[in-house]
Amino acid sequence: MAVLSSHFLDGTNGTHAAAVGVKLVHMDVAEGRKTVFAAFSDDGGRFIQDVDAIAGGKYEMLIASGAYFKGQLSPRGSVQILEEIVIRFTMPDPEARYHIPVIMSPNSYSCWWSS
Repeated sequence: MAVLSSHFLDGTNGTHAAAVGVKLVHMDVAEGRKTVFAAFSDDGGRFIQDVDAIAGGKYEMLIASGAYFKGQLSPRGSVQILEEIVIRFTMPDPEARYHIPVIMSPNSYSCWWSS
């Protein structure tokens, strides 16, 4: 069983992004899209989930950044254009750990794979 985890950081103020919605979707040409799990980050901006991964399977991690930032105090007149962050990736080893941290702001994000 693979382990997928992340740490969401609020790039506007340098804090942990708590209660951010996250969903993992498996994408298969024959079977279409299937939700593997839906969760929220904890108070420290983290989530960890066991995943019954398919070797080489294609996945999307959907992060509800728009909803998170709409709930935050933002400078008056600020504009937000991103509603959701979509990270597409594979899990080549179905027994490995996949840690994908994300620094996010209302209009940009940065992510990487950290094992």
